[in-house]
Amino acid sequence: MKVGDKLSGISRRDLFKIAGQYGLSSTLLAAGTFGGAMSVANLASAAESTYERRFSKEARFTLKFGAAGFNARNLLIERAGALEFARDLEARTDGEIRVEFIGDNQICGQVSCVEKTQQGIVDIYAASTQNSAGGAPYLNVLDYAYMFRNRADQYHFLYSPKSMALLREPYERRHGLKFLFSHAELRGIQLGLAWEDKETVTSVEQLFGTKNRVTGTQLGRIAMTALNLNPVPVAWEETLDGLKQGLIDGAETWASAVAYANMSPVVSQSVHLNFFCGTEHTAMSASVFDSLGGDLQDAVMESSYWAQTHVQAANEAALVKTVGQSDPQLPGTIFAENNVRNAFLSPEEIRKAEEMCSPEFQPQLWEEWRERINGWQGGADTYQEIYDEVRTIDANTLPENVEPRRWWKG
Repeated sequence: MKVGDKLSGISRRDLFKIAGQYGLSSTLLAAGTFGGAMSVANLASAAESTYERRFSKEARFTLKFGAAGFNARNLLIERAGALEFARDLEARTDGEIRVEFIGDNQICGQVSCVEKTQQGIVDIYAASTQNSAGGAPYLNVLDYAYMFRNRADQYHFLYSPKSMALLREPYERRHGLKFLFSHAELRGIQLGLAWEDKETVTSVEQLFGTKNRVTGTQLGRIAMTALNLNPVPVAWEETLDGLKQGLIDGAETWASAVAYANMSPVVSQSVHLNFFCGTEHTAMSASVFDSLGGDLQDAVMESSYWAQTHVQAANEAALVKTVGQSDPQLPGTIFAENNVRNAFLSPEEIRKAEEMCSPEFQPQLWEEWRERINGWQGGADTYQEIYDEVRTIDANTLPENVEPRRWWKG
């Protein structure tokens, strides 16, 4: 949903009238605190108090946050934590840092946010690591097929001190960006309306030969090609039209992305292949971080940790209660309202897919990129080390039960 659409019953005119008085960032930060419908008067009152708090003193640093297509409404569907991070950082620094939140693709989109942060046009950005991998290729390190068994593995790695050497430090060194926190889901194939009258997918063979949208991740293409899924590069912003017009059979993405991007009306089945990461991360310019000084740097890290714990709990709840990724689905969820069926594959089918495409079983497919990423890291076997680290927790661990840790403190 865009700012120009209705935001829980607030018209475009009313929204911009309030934003004209208190600023768009204050209005969106205020709107993000409402769980459901709001009135114009309630939003104006919340925006006023948010504005007064934020501008009660002069900020030492004003940071531009380019949040791709996100806004206060769709961040209640995919709980990526962007607004919570901004709100907490302002409060934690007592207004020393002010965050100007610019979503709805107004300053950068899924593919361009990373580059605009590297260029200094924005200071912080939120987008998927897979879409950002075009501008920051080290992010491919997260995309080895079936390296993560489930969302618990992903959260465990994001909290792990080992993520410093295997993800965060090489990313900062090579691309000048500081990886702060991320949401965690695993990617599958979201099939278009041509599959509406077909049986629910139960085997990987049923997907063979389909044509599917792929993101900017090079490693994702390796897995899709090995699974005979014919990856076709399509910009995220054009994926909806591609599905609607039948130009592609499906899109490689995750459930809450379908829901937040209003793609559910053109998706008939959400096939949970879970074959590699779907990680909507927030990162910031390393040079901007370095300019903040010790206390404010500590605050950025603590707000990142707080946002990570928030995302871990909130997105797990939203997947079931808002998106409808469950069997049976809860009534009133986005998937239920739009007749999107979940296709949960059996462990045997997931294993079959894993044996077709993962580095463990098909190492030759990955050699070139694995060697490249290992070289960028500094020589570690990135796939094996991440694979081993996430398997230090039980395979049946629930994502919400993963122990939060301050990853930078070892």
